[in-house]
Amino acid sequence: MDRIWLKSYPEGVPAEVDLNQLPTLARLIDDSCSRYADSVAYVQMGRSLKFSEIDRLAGNFAAYLQKTARLAKGERIAIMLPNVLQYPIAMFAALRSGLIVVNTNPLYTPPELEHQLIDSGATAILVLENFAHVVQKVLPKTQVKHVFVTAVGDLLGFPKSAIVNYVIRKRRKQVPEWHIDGAVSFTTALAQGAHSTVDKVDVRPEDVAFLQYTGGTTGVAKGAMLTHTNVTANILQAEAWITPVFHREPGTLITPIPLYHIFALTANCLLFLRLGWRNILIINPRDFPAVIKELKKYPFSFISGVNTLFNALLNQPDFATVDFSHLKITLGGGMAVQASVAKRWKEVTGKLLTQAWGLTETSPAACINPPLEDFNGAIGLPISSTDIAIRDDAGNDLPVGEIGEICVHGPQVTLGYWNRPDETAKVMLPGNWLRTGDIGRMDERGYVYIEDRKKDMILVSGFNVYPNEVEAVAAAHPGILEVAAVAQPDEHSGEVVALFVVRKDPSLTERAVIDFCRQSLAAYKTPRHVYFRNELPKTNVGKILRKALREEVGGGQGGR
Repeated sequence: MDRIWLKSYPEGVPAEVDLNQLPTLARLIDDSCSRYADSVAYVQMGRSLKFSEIDRLAGNFAAYLQKTARLAKGERIAIMLPNVLQYPIAMFAALRSGLIVVNTNPLYTPPELEHQLIDSGATAILVLENFAHVVQKVLPKTQVKHVFVTAVGDLLGFPKSAIVNYVIRKRRKQVPEWHIDGAVSFTTALAQGAHSTVDKVDVRPEDVAFLQYTGGTTGVAKGAMLTHTNVTANILQAEAWITPVFHREPGTLITPIPLYHIFALTANCLLFLRLGWRNILIINPRDFPAVIKELKKYPFSFISGVNTLFNALLNQPDFATVDFSHLKITLGGGMAVQASVAKRWKEVTGKLLTQAWGLTETSPAACINPPLEDFNGAIGLPISSTDIAIRDDAGNDLPVGEIGEICVHGPQVTLGYWNRPDETAKVMLPGNWLRTGDIGRMDERGYVYIEDRKKDMILVSGFNVYPNEVEAVAAAHPGILEVAAVAQPDEHSGEVVALFVVRKDPSLTERAVIDFCRQSLAAYKTPRHVYFRNELPKTNVGKILRKALREEVGGGQGGR
């Protein structure tokens, strides 16, 4: 397509980025902690840590990992934390020591955690004490030798009694009992590490920095190997895209997405580490009153999230009272941003909601919309140093406007899946082109549009139906809060569209929903069945789990 998207780039955004600017994440950490030493780096529940403090504490933990735990370069350490101050400290320590970070969801069940620890071969884990009982259950089956345990308030200076019951749930509950022989408290490791020196480790650009496990929404989770170059390239690419908006001004960002998720890891934690911003960590994004309280406390210029989070905030009565005068970029990713949500966001905040797209396997950004352009339904333009092609099942390029699989090439593309050459071969085309599994098209300006995931496609009498399209139509109904479309088996047409709805209007009926959709959708796309629910199943990031809904109506695993 001759990079037709370059003509649509905003002024000041380069076609290529210089990867030599930032060879490794260890270099990024060292440079930022030195450059912004006296500035506040992270804030959690009112407690602030400066870059210099993060630097010192990360050095202490690195010293403990090297000298006491004796972890060598290339070993894997799992970090099983929500958005607490301990997360960046531990991550920085690990990356400086040449370790590979295995980001781990604190809400994993024992089987999920067992799979990830065994698959990664992790020899150490840092876990919030609320979830240590899960680690205890699986530990004997793993290679983990070192367990570090921390509490929400370890670095806050609050009495433990005031927050011991805090968990990442909608309600408080007692911390489950646990006992792990030899477990070391994070604060003890920091204190002991303060008496040791840190050895300089030769961290190279091609070294793996993260084993970032795919969401597990489509089967067994696989660890994408992301090198230092993969991630630093994506940081430089994102920086090139937003610098014309922020002009390198210091600012404040809100981080409600978990840092262990690739979106927040790169877009929030590491990008704004390079820019020296103050990062407000939200531990529980589902506690909407608490989130709004933080938004009111800290005038912010950047916030990222998923469509469900933005939609939920817009439906909170106090959200409209937040001061949005400093806000410049609201970035939506992780799932499709619905036009109705983007429209309401602009009405309430007076600011645009910008959509970006990427995958765990692309570190994650591959396409971003110009931040100051009105919502257009596209996932954006290929970012600097990135090529996008729309290809058929045989891997052949398709013309502009035709629908096919979106494929990505660039320095941010993963090496492949950890110990899974078979799975790697399924997604990698010659020349290190990644098959994303997303179905879409590109217009004549170079903007890319997602139709849907291959696995989520609904096949009605031989016609493809894209759930995103159906959901976007249904979400515009004033009586609908949330919606998800999936395939339901049908003896006549093979499959039909089933719609799961969370009502805003309690009197909303199945007939009213179907009639509303029929006004905008062809007959075969119109939902045949509507199921009302109090809530929809979601990942911890807030992405709706269509797989669980498909199984509920007998739709199986998808996978077309």
